[in-house]
Amino acid sequence: MSSSADQKTSDYLFTFECPDRLGILAKVANLLFEQGAFVTESFHYGDPQTKTFFARMVFNDDVLRSSIEGLREKVSALGKELEMKFALRRADYRPKVLIAVSKYDHCLNLLLTKWRAGALAIDIVGVVSNHNDCRSLVEWYGIPFHHFPITPETKPQQEAQILDLFATTGAELLVLARYMQILSDKMSRELEGRAINIHHSFLPGFKGARPYHQAHDRGVKVIGATAHFVTGDLDEGPIIAQEVKPIDHTFTAEDMVLVGHDTESVALANAVRLFSEQRVFLNGQRTVVL
Repeated sequence: MSSSADQKTSDYLFTFECPDRLGILAKVANLLFEQGAFVTESFHYGDPQTKTFFARMVFNDDVLRSSIEGLREKVSALGKELEMKFALRRADYRPKVLIAVSKYDHCLNLLLTKWRAGALAIDIVGVVSNHNDCRSLVEWYGIPFHHFPITPETKPQQEAQILDLFATTGAELLVLARYMQILSDKMSRELEGRAINIHHSFLPGFKGARPYHQAHDRGVKVIGATAHFVTGDLDEGPIIAQEVKPIDHTFTAEDMVLVGHDTESVALANAVRLFSEQRVFLNGQRTVVL
């Protein structure tokens, strides 16, 4: 903390989850008050089924009475009492993101556009693909492109390459932007809570391949897309964001695919934004978004 009159105020993001009980918010709020953390945003939710409490707070250090590390130590001490898992970081922190794509570039293109425009507060550390189709687009943005071909026989080695790239770049999130490969159980477990997929259907309906054709066969009146965390079960991961578009009986399956490009791109970009702002909490098979 500095007493300088022209010291710039910094914002910090504090998120936590713990077993729900009486007085959690009061204890946390009192600690922040005593330390001079000026809270500007506060959202919380107690799940009556899982008995878990989730919270996301933003505060500034304008009148903070100690250093951030000093505050972190006090939060850690309270965290032991409350069995709390927490994160405390600057609000302008940009998580490092690795993107995986195959041939379809619509989801990738919106992510890159929003990133370049500053609408996604992330640092894209690279794009990996099993094809070369998106190389020119990625390199035009000045982002490293990694071509990792894959066959059924080389799948373990190719996934090891992706995991190694994830580690060496310091990536915190893998985004499957229409990456048309099913991750192995091993890779899904290693990236639990750190990999987001876009499925071109409004889950839990129409899982697996050709969902638009499945939807067309059933005569649906809305189509959608679902961004979810990756798990070992195909298209079963906790849902983060969804988008829908109305259609009618005149739409062919091919028309639906084209309309779906918008819902897929927007749903995935929203999910990445929510993750980057640390708004998404895993809650069993579901998510809490604050």
